[in-house]
Amino acid sequence: MTSTPLRIGIAGISGRMGQGLVRSTAEAGCVVAGGTCRTPPMDAAARARLTNNGAIVLCDGLGELAKISDVVIDFTHVTTVQSHAELLADAGVPWVLGTTGLTEADQTAVDAAALRIPIVQAANFSTGVTVLLRLAREMGAVLPAERFDAEIVEMHHRQKVDAPSGTALAIGEAVAEGRGTRLADVRAPVREGLCGPRKTGEIGFAALRGGQIVGEHELLFTSGTEQITIGHRAFDRRVFADGAVQAAQWLAGRKPGHYDMEDVLGMK
Repeated sequence: MTSTPLRIGIAGISGRMGQGLVRSTAEAGCVVAGGTCRTPPMDAAARARLTNNGAIVLCDGLGELAKISDVVIDFTHVTTVQSHAELLADAGVPWVLGTTGLTEADQTAVDAAALRIPIVQAANFSTGVTVLLRLAREMGAVLPAERFDAEIVEMHHRQKVDAPSGTALAIGEAVAEGRGTRLADVRAPVREGLCGPRKTGEIGFAALRGGQIVGEHELLFTSGTEQITIGHRAFDRRVFADGAVQAAQWLAGRKPGHYDMEDVLGMK
């Protein structure tokens, strides 16, 4: 008996990430059920370019997309998180969430939805970054804050609008977790001018922008006598799309709950 291909809905299908997800979904043997976009293309030529010659349904909203999808992948804007959480929970459709920059209220809405549907949430869906986050947590636990200053440096393309990146913040959260604290309590403020000496236990960030760099992240632990660094470079944006589609395939049929890429990769 031939199994039915997984139907993946893509929120934000017209964006750069959305188009990468279209390609990755097809290459994984799944079906793009449809997608949403902020400004639907009005002319036939634009629609054909966006939806592979019209084979994909452009939906007016996430509720409509949920009706035709087995899983929805969402890399849209943070302002949509709370409404999307409610819509997908009501529809009973699993959710792969890659949107970053969530507020406490946004995260509360995601956590509430996870009681009703399975959700994979990650700041970065690449295998390499998932491993880096695990190492950051373990290194944070082993390298005491009293001796080792933790700094995170990231660089992205010039069009990126947020800083630090969601991945950089996730690295900082992993270090803080390893040290038994919260990033919000130890995050260093932006350094500019006469900002004073570095405080013990702080986790600092530096965000660089330029060219078309996909994403580079480096974590440095520095003491008075030595330095340890780990890092990750993405050469192609498709690594994020491929990981999100892998997460969607893993998520289908799971029980309600809040999962991450370590679950998807069998690291737990």
